[in-house]
Amino acid sequence: MYQYTEFDQNLLNERLAQFTNQIQRYLAGTLSDSELLPLRLQNGLYIQRYAPMFRIAVPYGLLASRQLRKLAEVTRKYDRGYAHVSTRQNFQLNWTALEDIPAALAELVSVEMHSIQTSGNCIRNTTTDQFAGVTPGEVADPRPTCELIRQWSTFHPEFAFLPRKFKIAVSALAEVDRAATAFHDIGVYIVKNEAGEIGYRILVGGGLGRTPVIGSFIRDFVPREDLLAYLEAIVRVYNLHGRRDNKYKARIKILVRALTPEVFAQKVEAEFAQIRGQRKTEPELLARMDAVFTPPAYDTLENEDLSAQFAADKAFANWYRHNTHAHKIPGYRIVTLSLKRAGIAPGDITDDELDMVADLADQYSFGEIRNTHEQNMVLADVPQKDLYAVYQVLNQHNMARAHIGFVTDIVCCPGGDYCSLANAKSIPISEAISRRLDDLDTVYNLGKIDLNISGCMNACGHHHAGHIGILGVDKKGAEFYQITLGGNSDHDASIGNILGPSFAAQEVPDVVEEVLNTYLDLRTDGERFLDTYRRVGIEPFKERTYA
Repeated sequence: MYQYTEFDQNLLNERLAQFTNQIQRYLAGTLSDSELLPLRLQNGLYIQRYAPMFRIAVPYGLLASRQLRKLAEVTRKYDRGYAHVSTRQNFQLNWTALEDIPAALAELVSVEMHSIQTSGNCIRNTTTDQFAGVTPGEVADPRPTCELIRQWSTFHPEFAFLPRKFKIAVSALAEVDRAATAFHDIGVYIVKNEAGEIGYRILVGGGLGRTPVIGSFIRDFVPREDLLAYLEAIVRVYNLHGRRDNKYKARIKILVRALTPEVFAQKVEAEFAQIRGQRKTEPELLARMDAVFTPPAYDTLENEDLSAQFAADKAFANWYRHNTHAHKIPGYRIVTLSLKRAGIAPGDITDDELDMVADLADQYSFGEIRNTHEQNMVLADVPQKDLYAVYQVLNQHNMARAHIGFVTDIVCCPGGDYCSLANAKSIPISEAISRRLDDLDTVYNLGKIDLNISGCMNACGHHHAGHIGILGVDKKGAEFYQITLGGNSDHDASIGNILGPSFAAQEVPDVVEEVLNTYLDLRTDGERFLDTYRRVGIEPFKERTYA
């Protein structure tokens, strides 16, 4: 993984001193709420329902074990002993007192962690596939591209105050798009041209929130050395023409739709032609980015025959089948750790669990951990011979539920329990659905289903992109929930359709169960939920649900 240089560390130290001074001035009464607002946002600090929410950057989801241990220590000293994995592969702390933020951040900075540009109207954390570099079938490892974008976008002098927040995802065109690339302001797809050269296909104007949009492709091939110039051209056009008079119409997706993708692309190409010569990335820098992500020292291993262990332990067999994935190196598997547990908010992990995961990473996965877009965690390089040992530890800590990608692997925002913007609670709805579907055989019979929950139209739970989406809405002060069907964040992205009038909280588990029963009655052999929905449409689900 990328190792910070002296320049990087000095930059973090200076930013820490600056932000510490701003917080101290605010606490002393010499900086007003409105003056602090843009300063705290660009340092990942929100004022939420009960306490500040502090967002910690995890660039493209990649962490070292020492960083995870430091985070555990910070949650113990300054928070309530747990952290939350967000859908942007970051961490969030929900209870750190404002006066403790500088000290907590200082501890994180000591291990090359920070909160820079984790909120505010700037370029946020670049995300990618949590299996980057190890999954079979990807065109190239996307992490060098992510790191290149991170260094370009951090403190970019032109893009500190954009019309609205800005998000970039990188896809290596593996079999599955695990980064929801089509729903980003910019989607960067790694491709090869006819000459076999690596470059990028560029999508713009995707996004969720109040106006969900699947992005539009505006260029089929950008040479690798021109990527930053092309991205800069896009953001310049957005910065110049994006609306600032209405925050609900300020995202790039609105601009692209207003201009049309064709006109937007023309403006980008004109800007690109102006700056291309001065913005080329030198081959030496590209080579340095690649060298940062060279493979670890893999052992020469054969693929293990685990049939005897599977026969002796059915739970381990299910875990292997559903929570581990193929690795491009023989003798290794990718292991996903489930952070979806009954009685615990999806994505939450305690300080002791953070230490435990760090220990597993050191012992079995070259000291690295990844956060996922689906609010889980990953050990990317586990020898197959060690899988049972890893499973046993995870099982002892309630992190081995064998359901990754199934309906109880729910993506869920913090909702009204924490967020001051939410219209309704999300976590209790997730809990009620999980308890209703607690039998794994039933879950497996349903097949792979994405269920996403958001507490408001900001869509932090990405409900629009769930095969089944649940949105919290306010009806005269009461919490209700709108259901959408047919969303998808994979390569064949789609936006969910509204089922009909919203439901009271206590009705939601029954509604979800009826939707699933309708699917079971209508599906043909081999059909997934999304296949059936796309074949029959929404009407059969509506008729059954509202009967």
